[in-house]
Amino acid sequence: MRKLPFLNGVRAFEAAARSGSFTAAGHELNVTPAAISRMVHLLEERLGVGLFERKANRLEPTAAGRAYQLGLTPLFDQLASLTAQLGTLSGARTLTVGVGPTFATRWLIPRLVDFQKREPEVEVRFVTGGATVPFNDDWTCGIRLGDGNWPGFAAERLFAADLSPVCAPTMARRLKRPSDLRGVRLLRVGHAAEDWSRWMKAVGLTKCPAKGPQFEYFGQALQAAADGVGVAMGISPYVDDDLRAGRLVAPFAQSVTKGQHWYLIYRPDRKDEPAFTAFRAWITRTANASRAS
Repeated sequence: MRKLPFLNGVRAFEAAARSGSFTAAGHELNVTPAAISRMVHLLEERLGVGLFERKANRLEPTAAGRAYQLGLTPLFDQLASLTAQLGTLSGARTLTVGVGPTFATRWLIPRLVDFQKREPEVEVRFVTGGATVPFNDDWTCGIRLGDGNWPGFAAERLFAADLSPVCAPTMARRLKRPSDLRGVRLLRVGHAAEDWSRWMKAVGLTKCPAKGPQFEYFGQALQAAADGVGVAMGISPYVDDDLRAGRLVAPFAQSVTKGQHWYLIYRPDRKDEPAFTAFRAWITRTANASRAS
């Protein structure tokens, strides 16, 4: 017969040891810090070993406490993952997509109504999943910009990432040739600082450093361009809808590859989940139609 410890106390101890305080553990488990302290004390009594040295302003795990927490945290992580997988085993149709904020707002969300009409029973959840965010095992899939090489993941190409300057229609009237960019503010994105130099080198524009406001995300730079602040470096498919609607204009014919593509990525063992199968077919079809248009 399996003999288990005082599980409420174990949960309270693991949360307190991981977070470093009874208060943080209480927030996580939706109980008071005093309740966490009582449960940990009961656990210590039943185990017959001290797990914390209670100091004035902090908790300090004992040697036994550190060893216990290092073993417990992976077990709780595995339990959380196993519980999340029950939805798949029971046929639930939940889709969690890790996607960057600009791709989500500029391309995916405007088309989501079509997916929901086709698959109304699928519950879609978006979580932050840009290029700098590690893939979370709770995600069903992700959309990433890169070279297609993510060890442990299947990657299916959706779009090329092509670069071209974009701006408001009123500003575009003053831009006849790439050299005209020397007289305007060039909007930059912090994590893609090389995009302007890549495009300028390809079109033969020299001695034209990108000077202008810098933004954290492409979406912010594109909004500033639409508002007439300056010229942003557009990247497909972020700008496709704005160009079609006339909110932004690409004043020059030259388009340059970023050297990367957009991919749908996922772990191979999740490819047969009903929600993902439906989403995979839909986004592949929609991406093909978007490229064709």
